[in-house]
Amino acid sequence: MSPQNSICIHESFAAQSMMQTLGAVLETVESGKVEIRAPILPGSRQQHGFAHAGLTFAIGDSAAGYAALSVMPDKHEVLTTEMKINLLAPAKGEYLIARGRVIKPGRRLIIVQADVFAVENGSEIHVALLTGTMIPISST
Repeated sequence: MSPQNSICIHESFAAQSMMQTLGAVLETVESGKVEIRAPILPGSRQQHGFAHAGLTFAIGDSAAGYAALSVMPDKHEVLTTEMKINLLAPAKGEYLIARGRVIKPGRRLIIVQADVFAVENGSEIHVALLTGTMIPISST
């Protein structure tokens, strides 16, 4: 991954008002891998007090998308074309961590996955698995 690509990913993430609203932070950016962390705020909980699946999906989709972008040439972007989520356990804890990765890069389609973990008292619980497809687009 080029240094320019890493800068573009950080700038793109900073421009996402949804991630700002959720309090999400871009923790790690490597070639083919991205990690996003978000607190489980009172406004992002469902009626039972767990993190809402919308929060889980949002950071998982973004982590997978930025992982895809990390393997793209400069002056390209990616868009989600489809994303499936399997919710594995209630998301209970202080924050969520989404770890996105590229499964298969390609010129037309990029297959991605993200694992989302709830962290409570320093212990991680796997709460969701997302699998999807990104499509590259030119940003020029």
